[in-house]
Amino acid sequence: MADVWTHGTWTVKPGHEEEFVAAWKGLVDRVTADLELPGSSSTLLRDRERPNVFVSFGSWPDVDAVERFRASATFREGVGAMEELLERFEPLTLDEVHPHG
Repeated sequence: MADVWTHGTWTVKPGHEEEFVAAWKGLVDRVTADLELPGSSSTLLRDRERPNVFVSFGSWPDVDAVERFRASATFREGVGAMEELLERFEPLTLDEVHPHG
């Protein structure tokens, strides 16, 4: 099975960037503690030109792990708590392309 990745673009209301970073890190910490998702990782990046735009991405062992993550109360509550900080959130689930196999 192909490697699965998640990608999110988070547009934060100006002036709430540090609150968002803390909330995102808290969500990752809670997910790590609450869910058994071996083989997954997550990274948060900030756009240099637009400091209120963040991109997160992570690798997953399979799509079932992504679905368990997104269906979890921990994820729903974490993203729900961030809603007041966000203008927009665009999540994607992606398959890694292996050009020679």
